[in-house]
Amino acid sequence: MTQKMKRATLCVQAGWQPKNGESRVLPIIQSTTFKYDNTEEMADLFDLKKEGYFYTRLANPTNDAVAQKIAALEGGVGAMLTSSGQAANFYALFNICQAGDHFVTSNEIYGGTYNLFGVTLKKLGIECTFISQEASEEEIDKAFRPNTKALFGETISNPGCQILDIEKFARIAHKHGVPLIIDNTFPTPINCRPFEWGADIVTHSTTKYMDGHATQVGGVVVDSGNFDWETCTHKGATTPDGSPSGKDKFPGLCTPDESYHGLTYTKAFGKMAYMTKLVAQLMRDLGSIPAPQNSFLLNLGLETLHLRVPRHCENAQRVAEFLEKDERVAWVHYSGLPSDKNYQLAQKYLPNGSCGVIAFGLKGDRQTAIQFMDSLKMIAIVTHVADARTCVLHPASHTHRQLSDEQLREAGVAPDLIRLSVGIEDCDDIVADIRQALDNI
Repeated sequence: MTQKMKRATLCVQAGWQPKNGESRVLPIIQSTTFKYDNTEEMADLFDLKKEGYFYTRLANPTNDAVAQKIAALEGGVGAMLTSSGQAANFYALFNICQAGDHFVTSNEIYGGTYNLFGVTLKKLGIECTFISQEASEEEIDKAFRPNTKALFGETISNPGCQILDIEKFARIAHKHGVPLIIDNTFPTPINCRPFEWGADIVTHSTTKYMDGHATQVGGVVVDSGNFDWETCTHKGATTPDGSPSGKDKFPGLCTPDESYHGLTYTKAFGKMAYMTKLVAQLMRDLGSIPAPQNSFLLNLGLETLHLRVPRHCENAQRVAEFLEKDERVAWVHYSGLPSDKNYQLAQKYLPNGSCGVIAFGLKGDRQTAIQFMDSLKMIAIVTHVADARTCVLHPASHTHRQLSDEQLREAGVAPDLIRLSVGIEDCDDIVADIRQALDNI
C-alpha cells in the first residue's frame, strides 16, 4: 500500500502503521532480547523458517520500521540500517564479494569510501579498480575481469559534486552480469531514485540529509529486487551467451550456506535473497547495527525530508549564483548552474534540484581557502555535510588529508576545493556571511 503513495506521504506515513490502541509515534524498542513461550518458536527464528525478533543485532522493531520507510522511498523490496554510511557501503559489497574477488568503482567518491575500497578491502583480499566516470563505455569495459562482482558510483560525488550517468553505468554493469551499486546520499530519494534508472542496490549515509539535524550517525542498504542473482541479469533480461551462472559468480547467494543447515538464499527467499543474507549472515557476524534510539531520531528527520531538501536546493542555487559572479571566486561546481559541465546530466536525473552542497575554489592558494573559512561567522567549520545548518570544510586539509596529491586529483579533489553545505537558514544571512569572509581575504 505504501509503495503507491507519493514520496511526501511516505516520508511521514511509511514504515509504522499502528494498530488499534498502539502508539501513534514510532516507539523506541530499546531492548536487546524478545520473549517467546516455547523453544520451537525460537528455533524457527534461528533457522530462518519464520520472521520475528529475538536479538536486536539481527532485527529490532524500531530499526525495521525506519528501514521499511527508506525502502518505500527508494522503491526497493527491502532495506537494512547500519551504524554508519561507511558500514553500509562495506556491507553492500561484502555481501557479494569475498577474498579473490574484484569490483570496479568510480574514482569520484567520498574520501573515506576511497580509502575503504582501495586500502581496507584490499587487506581482505578484495581488489578494486578505480575508473573515471567520464570515461567511455569501452574504456570502462576494460576494467572488468572474470572475477568482477559489482560496479559502484555516487549519484552526486562527495565533495566534487559531479553527477553520475546512472543509465550508462547500469548498462555497463549489466553487460558484465554484475549489479550497479549507487550511493544516493546527496540527492536522497526526494530528488533521485536510482532504481528508476537501472541501479540494483542503493546505499546512504543517513547521517546526512535523511537525519538532517546532526543528531545520529547511520547508514542504510536498499535492494531493488531487480537483479536476478542466479542468471546474473537485471530484471529478467535474457542471459547473454557464455555468461557465468550465479553459482559461479555469486556463490554466497546461490549455493548452500552451511551456517544455516545448507539453506540457499535465492531458492528460499527469491527477491529478498540479498537482503536476507545481509541481515542473517553479515549482520549476525559483524554487528554494526544502529541503536533503536538513533533510528527513532532518524525517523524524525525523515518525516520532514520532503520539506527540507527543496529548501536546501533553493538556497544552494542562490549561493552558487552569487559565488559564480564574484571576481574573487576562481570556479564553482554546482549542477544547477547552466555553465556547469554536469548541467545536462542534472536536468536528466535531478530535474527538481540536486542537493545543498557546492564545491568551489578561490583565486589564490590553499592558505586563501583557509583564511576564508576562518573568517566565517555564522557558517561553521565542521566535519559534516547535509545538515540543517550551513557548514563548510576544506577536504584536502580534513576529510581527504590521508590521500596524496595524486590521489586527490584522481578523486576529483583539488587542493583549493572548498565544500560548502548550504543549510535551510534565511539565504540572505548565508550570503552575507560568505560576502564578509570574502572581504577578509
